[in-house]
Amino acid sequence: MATERYNPREAEPRWQEKWNAEKVFETDNGDPREKYYVLEMFPYPSGRIHMGHVRNYSLGDVVARYKRARGFNVLHPMGWDAFGMPAENAARDNKVHPKTWTYQNIETMKKQLKAMGLSLDWSREFATCDVDYYHRQQMLFLDMMEKGLVYRKESKVNWDPVDNTVLANEQVIDGRGWRSGALVEQRELTQWFFKITEFSQELLDALDTLEDWPEKVRLMQKNWIGRSEGMLIRWEITPQTPAHGESEVVVYTTRPDTLFGASFLAIAADHPLAKKISETNPAIDAFCEECRHAGTSLAALETAEKKGMDTGIRVRHPLDSSWELSVYVANFVLMDYGTGAIFGCPAGDQRDLDFARKYNLPVVPVVMPKDGDPDTFSVGDVAYDGDGVMINSRFLNGKTTTEAFEIIADKLSGTMIGNMPQGERKVNFRLRDWGISRQRYWGCPIPVIHCDSCGIVPVPKQDLPVKLPDDVTFDQPGNPLDRHPTWRHVACPQCGQDARRETDTMDTFVDSSWYFTRFTAPWEEQPTNPAVANRWLPVDQYIGGIEHAILHLLYSRFYTRAMRETGHVDVTEPFKGLFTQGMVVHETYRRGSGQNGEWVSPADIRIEEADGKRRAFMLSDGDEVLIGSIEKMSKSKKNVIDPDDIIASYGADTARFFVLSDSPPERDVIWSEAGVEGAHRFTQRLYRLIAEAAEALSGIVAAPASEGEALAISQAAHRTLKAVSQDYDRLAFNKAVARIYELVNSLAAPLTKVAKEPCSESYRAALRNAAEILIQIVAPMTPHLAEECWAMLGHKELVAHTPWPVHDDALVQENDVTMPVQVNGKKRAELTISRDADQNAVIQATLALEDVQRALNGQAHKKIIVVPQRIVNIVV
Repeated sequence: MATERYNPREAEPRWQEKWNAEKVFETDNGDPREKYYVLEMFPYPSGRIHMGHVRNYSLGDVVARYKRARGFNVLHPMGWDAFGMPAENAARDNKVHPKTWTYQNIETMKKQLKAMGLSLDWSREFATCDVDYYHRQQMLFLDMMEKGLVYRKESKVNWDPVDNTVLANEQVIDGRGWRSGALVEQRELTQWFFKITEFSQELLDALDTLEDWPEKVRLMQKNWIGRSEGMLIRWEITPQTPAHGESEVVVYTTRPDTLFGASFLAIAADHPLAKKISETNPAIDAFCEECRHAGTSLAALETAEKKGMDTGIRVRHPLDSSWELSVYVANFVLMDYGTGAIFGCPAGDQRDLDFARKYNLPVVPVVMPKDGDPDTFSVGDVAYDGDGVMINSRFLNGKTTTEAFEIIADKLSGTMIGNMPQGERKVNFRLRDWGISRQRYWGCPIPVIHCDSCGIVPVPKQDLPVKLPDDVTFDQPGNPLDRHPTWRHVACPQCGQDARRETDTMDTFVDSSWYFTRFTAPWEEQPTNPAVANRWLPVDQYIGGIEHAILHLLYSRFYTRAMRETGHVDVTEPFKGLFTQGMVVHETYRRGSGQNGEWVSPADIRIEEADGKRRAFMLSDGDEVLIGSIEKMSKSKKNVIDPDDIIASYGADTARFFVLSDSPPERDVIWSEAGVEGAHRFTQRLYRLIAEAAEALSGIVAAPASEGEALAISQAAHRTLKAVSQDYDRLAFNKAVARIYELVNSLAAPLTKVAKEPCSESYRAALRNAAEILIQIVAPMTPHLAEECWAMLGHKELVAHTPWPVHDDALVQENDVTMPVQVNGKKRAELTISRDADQNAVIQATLALEDVQRALNGQAHKKIIVVPQRIVNIVV
């Protein structure tokens, strides 16, 4: 009798409905079992999920299902990172309210995620734009404000005059706004800040405790925090030059050892001295304005042409009062790092060298490699910025750079200018406080009120939440909250006079910096239930893209500490384990010639292979299209695959199995139709094998074999079980898939045999045990198929409720053992023999080895020492 094919379109919704009805994946905070918190970075509701979502959430779901089967109380929640500019852009472009656009997208994406069969606790779902969520975020803001972790100050920002909003450094490209193309202006705006620098050293030190984080991510955060040990050095302005009321320029440097290589000082365009000079020098003023229109990101500074203008000011060298240097305003010096002033040592810094070559300034090498020759060492177009030996540095010559650092630090610390030392040791951090002000509507309102009499007044907690008004318009640029007729007008809570609400909203990174804590008890009136949060946190396994390695993860680490300081949690680190998965990539296709060709969707072409060559043709008219490079899936290049199409055609389990099987999860996975079809064939084969054997295995109590014909079956199943368990523990899902394929191949003949001919009860018991192990180990990856196969074997309970199987140690032991063979202490051969072989058998087999006979060369042995299962040593 022919077995029907597995129909995922019928089976998958049926099992999802049963899981939901039995609330299989809802987590009880009161469950006394050991906890395990697995979380994937929650999605932005852009409209539809993409294959990157499928991979990300499949990875997390395997972990959640596996840990649940291992007996843990698993928390695996889902929510939505729902505030942000795209919703406002949609409001402007499509004449739809951001709230409507956002919640419609959430419904669409939620339906898609549910179709994947993810074991999520949907009862804890929230969106960050829910009033209930941002109400608690406002409470946290006020608590942080009370603790001194929030402040307001004037700050230089990149301002897009067309979009009327602040831009991050990375959004300024060649001096223009990344979206509008408008020339960016540098403005001084009053902004709200979180005092993340309060924890600079703690955030840095704690990275060494995050052993389950990728080393690459920890290094990226260390570099971003950027701890440096250096000196503040005071350079006296010479009396003969216009000092504009100043007597010195203070420089921060990490390389005081290179002072004898100094050839200029440079200050930022926003340095107080530069501003004073600009008042009377139109050329300097124009140059400073030019600097303000350039990008201020590190990438922009590295690639931009190094420019400067001589201010006419001269300073005395701190180690030689007769040595004067010119002070420039330079476009590569930033006011928000150090003191906004540097001394240029062209031989030891590439930017300084480029600047010196452009303006014909001296280049004196002062450090050479340890094996260098001081008489011949020189610097050409590339600076030498490494450590080494001091040259051309007077009393420092011959010293190492480390020794020179200490000598200069001690000397300048002991030299006084007035009542201040000329130099002092200083630890500096690259990390800057987190500016959270955004001139946008669709974000969490900042809960403060501005009163002309009382100043800044926090909104009383009993008056929270400060809700966003719904009646706003997007028919003109800027923040709609600024022009709302009533919302911003409010009575001062302290004096009762007319006052104004803060119209800036919070950076959306704030929303995602504590959502994982809210998931532990999203129904609480307070932001957290500390006892519950302390039990669940830190997240045991956090999963997301490498693009969030710095900002999101660093902000979350800071925010957890801020919540610790305000009494909401006792933990310090939010994420114990971190896994950064690779992207889903696909070939690209172009119709037409060269770079001007039109991008074509994979759904619109067919691929033909002949003589080892692949060619692509349009389905519509048969025209050939160019097969391009493999790149990240993107709408602009049309190389996207719609998960709905894959699930409709093959089922969710096929999509899940493919993205888990094709490559290690930390690497990119290349989407291919052949790969998806291969995964689909596997699901069909597994279903068919179980369906054919189900009747013969029904009513049999599963039991592994210890001898006889079925022993090999039990050994294969239990060895695979042990290895796959280890693979799941290490998130090596592609290896687990390979082992599962091997097990299916091993079980195919026995399953077919038992379906067609009579077999002993012990054989069927062993085969049923192996089949159940197979279903259970594949269940985290293909949960619907596993439930279907589990039910065919007659089980009434769900496989999702079934404990993880335990391997039999006796069955995973290899029968053979390989031992090194030594002759007079030198290894000459290896012996592979049964683990149970007696000593006489080991000796006879050893002497029969060709390599041993060759080593003995006819000599008689005095004795043979056998260490069972370890080593054989022949003494001649």
